[in-house]
Amino acid sequence: MKEQITTVVVPEFGGPEMYSAEQVDIPVPDKGQTLVKLSVSGVNFLDVAQRIGATPVEAPFPAGVEGVGVVSALGAGVDGFSIGQRVGWLAGGQGSFSDYAVVDVAKLVAIPERIDDDAAVSLLMQGVTAHYLTTDTFPIKAGDVVLVHAAAGGVGQLLTQIAKLKGATVIGTTSTLEKAEIARRNGADHVFGYDDFAEWTREVTGGIGASVVYDGVGADTFADSLRALRVRGTLVLIGNASGPVPPFDVNTLNTGGSLFLTRPTVMHHIRTAEELQRRAYDIFEWAVSGAISVSIGARYRIGEVAEAFRALESRSTTGKIVLEH
Repeated sequence: MKEQITTVVVPEFGGPEMYSAEQVDIPVPDKGQTLVKLSVSGVNFLDVAQRIGATPVEAPFPAGVEGVGVVSALGAGVDGFSIGQRVGWLAGGQGSFSDYAVVDVAKLVAIPERIDDDAAVSLLMQGVTAHYLTTDTFPIKAGDVVLVHAAAGGVGQLLTQIAKLKGATVIGTTSTLEKAEIARRNGADHVFGYDDFAEWTREVTGGIGASVVYDGVGADTFADSLRALRVRGTLVLIGNASGPVPPFDVNTLNTGGSLFLTRPTVMHHIRTAEELQRRAYDIFEWAVSGAISVSIGARYRIGEVAEAFRALESRSTTGKIVLEH
């Protein structure tokens, strides 16, 4: 009889209540794959998009896109990883809300000894996302003015720290005074609420506006994010926590000052193992050196997965939400 493990699945699209624990056979890695015994998993908005049917994933499916653990078995042809090695992944390895998961070796990242499991899972999805957003989507340079929405969130905190590392002035937006203090601790030079942030951004920049706005809020902030930009500024939509942005007249980009608008995704920035490794290496190096740090906002047991996502989707949390196995 095969060994049974517990895994969380999404049997049909819907809310957090859709997560369901099932007993399944322990998976066997195929050629080019590894079997990883999970220690922690990350809670992400990509999981939400999958659960509500906003991605190409079809239900039913094993839940969880990000995890950290130890290699338990190797499929044929796997080089560069060994049994017992600590590894993680941030996308492309479905089923991290489980005792074990099979992951393609091209999606794996070796975890440095000085990075613990909680920090590693905080630096993978959010860290790699912040990396490509600040180095590729809009290469931040000294003197830029960077506006970060939800600056106390997992991505927001890392965006703020990396922007400061690159010599930018950072403006953060938050919904509470407590979150505003978190944004300041991460290096934000100015922190405003979501009301009138465009006017305040122009006020503190002498009427010029922001070089770039990173907007993960979406519908509620989109119009004012455009108004907060300088001439030839860039609006980077990275999420839609308040709902999707409705259709708009692209001529607004011209009348607003020849603005740029982009909606990137992490999968298009880790298309090869080499690119994934390069970005993860930079993020881990920054963390080990103390140039950036991570914040764990909440920890839940794997059996509390629905509660973890209710916390994430209510936007009541700060930092990274971690599921412990």
